[in-house]
Amino acid sequence: MLSRTVSIAPVLLVVLALLSGCVTSPSRDGFEPGGEPSGGAVIAPRRGTSAAVLDLLERARAASRRGELHKAEALLERAIRIEPRNPVLWHYMAKVHLHRGRAQRAAGLAARSNSLAGADRALRADNWRIIAHARQAMGDAAGAREAQARASALGGER
Repeated sequence: MLSRTVSIAPVLLVVLALLSGCVTSPSRDGFEPGGEPSGGAVIAPRRGTSAAVLDLLERARAASRRGELHKAEALLERAIRIEPRNPVLWHYMAKVHLHRGRAQRAAGLAARSNSLAGADRALRADNWRIIAHARQAMGDAAGAREAQARASALGGER
């Protein structure tokens, strides 16, 4: 059994390395489950976001960093009930769903965020990156490339 595992491991590593180059990481803004911020730009809440929503968003981000995605989702749901037209909240909800393996839902939430984002190119680009990852996860390589191209056209690579 051990010899079989050893011979499969290098193949798995090569496959994972090839797949990792398909699209950029969805966790570029520090909303990375179970880890510390990844060092990319943070999608900041809009001016005028209520103190209650800012608190819920920060708590959701902290829960996500601890790997508590269920808790992050619940906190974001509360924030969305308070400010349902806040595109940043929909964006972070899309990230949570993507990290929980709910690709189709993540793509829909990112599209919802884009519909509310207006002229915020950075937010729209990040949403397209989420959509690219979701499409890749659903086996739609062409759709993933198209979404990644739209992200790049809006703001380049991060």
